[in-house]
Amino acid sequence: MDMLNIPFGTTDWSQVEPTEHPGETGTATWRTREFGPLRVRMVDYSPGYLADHWCERGHILLVLEGTLTTELAGGETVALTAGTSYQVGDNVQAHRSSTRDGARLFIVD
Repeated sequence: MDMLNIPFGTTDWSQVEPTEHPGETGTATWRTREFGPLRVRMVDYSPGYLADHWCERGHILLVLEGTLTTELAGGETVALTAGTSYQVGDNVQAHRSSTRDGARLFIVD
């Protein structure tokens, strides 16, 4: 990930238009900013959310609120609580997310 030619700026996430993305169950609500090839998102998962796909894209993800469960294609699961993060590169390990009670995330990819 190269962060080139991005001038200093601020984001009021409450002013970024949300988009809804249905999961296998529940909904993910994204507020997205793009800076060239870099995507930065504030994401809210509804209670009972389960992703509808296995993701191969790399991310740096920070849990701001709630608990996120990330399942890896090899069968391992990792529970992340507020203040914890994970990072994974593009096409390194397929993963998918779920949450029982809902979660708010900050994601850079």
